[in-house]
Amino acid sequence: MADLKNQRRMAAAVLKCGQNRVWMNPDRLDEVEKCITRADIRTAAASGLIKAKPKNGTSRARARHAAAQKASGKRKGPGSRKGTANARVRDKQRWMATIRPIRDELKTLRASGAITPSVYRLYYRRAKGGLYKSRAHLRQHMVAAGHLKEEI
Repeated sequence: MADLKNQRRMAAAVLKCGQNRVWMNPDRLDEVEKCITRADIRTAAASGLIKAKPKNGTSRARARHAAAQKASGKRKGPGSRKGTANARVRDKQRWMATIRPIRDELKTLRASGAITPSVYRLYYRRAKGGLYKSRAHLRQHMVAAGHLKEEI
């Protein structure tokens, strides 16, 4: 096989690409071998004998796979966390997620007549102070204090 190193170098300069991106028609390499000037290379490029291969892009497949895993709850362990817990879920969001169900439970109990308005107000204030961490915790305190009958 002929040494086409010089033709490849000139073609790279003419086509404004790297030498690895230069494609030469493998069926007509004898014609490429005869191209000894840049003008010959330009003519060969115009006729399709020599072309520049398209640039390779960066594959997003790995990134998409990682994103899908994160969406399903993986890759979120302590070794993957950079910020503080507050940076990931701020205090206000966490507080709202805690207090809203508790207040909803208190309103439901008051509306059904299970507790009196004065007891509602007492537990509302305690909830506001951050005493209860969930609906179940609130109910547990109410049953223990005798303000609510334990449901079976």
